[in-house]
Amino acid sequence: MKIYTRTGDAGDTSLFGGARVSKKDPRVDAYGEVDELNAWLGLVRASRVDPAIDRELAELQRDLFALGAELADPAGKLAPRVTKAIIADDHVSRLELLIDRLEAELPPLRRFILAGGTPAGAALHVARTVCRRAERRIVALEPPVDPVLLRYVNRLSDLLFVLARVVNHRGGVPETEW
Repeated sequence: MKIYTRTGDAGDTSLFGGARVSKKDPRVDAYGEVDELNAWLGLVRASRVDPAIDRELAELQRDLFALGAELADPAGKLAPRVTKAIIADDHVSRLELLIDRLEAELPPLRRFILAGGTPAGAALHVARTVCRRAERRIVALEPPVDPVLLRYVNRLSDLLFVLARVVNHRGGVPETEW
């Protein structure tokens, strides 16, 4: 199978189920933002974060593939057949437990902090902002998506903030307060 299909040369693409839409369609934009977020997490992983963080990031990348698949499947044709393409409440709970566990090792947050720190920490801050942008795109979709997807993305941006703080803390780089 070749990587290029030529089917998108006129500016349209296929959603799951076969519907053709413009590449400027809000749904395509939303899952494109999720794809960018996934790439940022890959950049963080390439910076050789500690193995425990790397495992969590790999799991988040898998989740983001599932999220993108759900966004590209407005008719719900894929998810019932491919269970790994489903984001559910247990995914949100997993993020909350991870946030709680990681925050326990951090000093309390008393002020806003400036993005930066180690290369991985700074990239996680960028990933957080990309996640928020993806969330805004997902919120704007009509018809609305399953609310669990919004909860997941909202919680994920919180987790990415905490991960940035943890990576910087473990790297011995102090936070710069605003």
